[in-house]
Amino acid sequence: MRHPIDPKIDCVFKALLGAETNRALLIHFLNAILGSELPAPITSVEILNPYNEREFLDDKLSIVDVKARDDSGQLYQIEIQLLIYRDLPARISYGWADLYSSQLSSGEPYTKLKPTYAIWLLAEDLLPDNDVYLHDFRLRDANGHCLVAHGGIWLAELNKFHADLVQNEQERWLKFFKDGDKLDTDALPPWMQTPEMEQAMSTLEGFSEKDRAYHAYQARQNYLRQQASIQEELDDRRAEIEQARLRLQHAQAAVEQAQATAEQAQATAEQERAAKEDALAEIERLKAQLRGPKAD
Repeated sequence: MRHPIDPKIDCVFKALLGAETNRALLIHFLNAILGSELPAPITSVEILNPYNEREFLDDKLSIVDVKARDDSGQLYQIEIQLLIYRDLPARISYGWADLYSSQLSSGEPYTKLKPTYAIWLLAEDLLPDNDVYLHDFRLRDANGHCLVAHGGIWLAELNKFHADLVQNEQERWLKFFKDGDKLDTDALPPWMQTPEMEQAMSTLEGFSEKDRAYHAYQARQNYLRQQASIQEELDDRRAEIEQARLRLQHAQAAVEQAQATAEQAQATAEQERAAKEDALAEIERLKAQLRGPKAD
């Protein structure tokens, strides 16, 4: 391969799992990630928003997730996310709910609803306080009782995935997406020597060797770098604003403390003045008693 290609770049990711020519890869990927969660292995899928190279490369706002439906009507959404930001969990939840609810038209019964699975590959850590790299979120209570067995959301945090020895197909795919840009077609490691991984590498080679595709890949990389820089600047500004807010809070607290101290001092002075006036009045009263009554 002439140029290293990162499978996490959105146009490459969409070509890998969203192209009609790679339908077998999508099926293999879904079975690998969802595994025993599925009632039966997926054997066929319809890609609902297939990758179109010309449309994608000419449109910066192209839809980059992959949506599919299997023979039983179950729905799948797969998306790659390079940057983590504050509202991403809400976006992930909304995306699943939107796809799930899209199954019904007005007046149709809820019995038509089929399980819906959202799979997100995250290049950065969304849950930094948790060492687990693969999470599944479903509709269930704190005791694990399921409200409805209609799929859920799977998150794979690639940074947390560390496996030198690949033991199953799920690990093979996660390692491919994490380390794919470091692979050499002419010297693939043993864990990459399967029909599916060879097909995946062939897709990466297409971006490396076709001038138009490689230039588009570079353009997408530059665009994503710009987005990352913008996000970093926003994060820095947000941190500066937060620091300024904390300084303002501290200054306000100091002013309030000073005001409270001044009010306390004033109250103390007033008490002392009142005590002094009471003492003077008592002295005058005692003097009057000492002088006694005046003679007629």
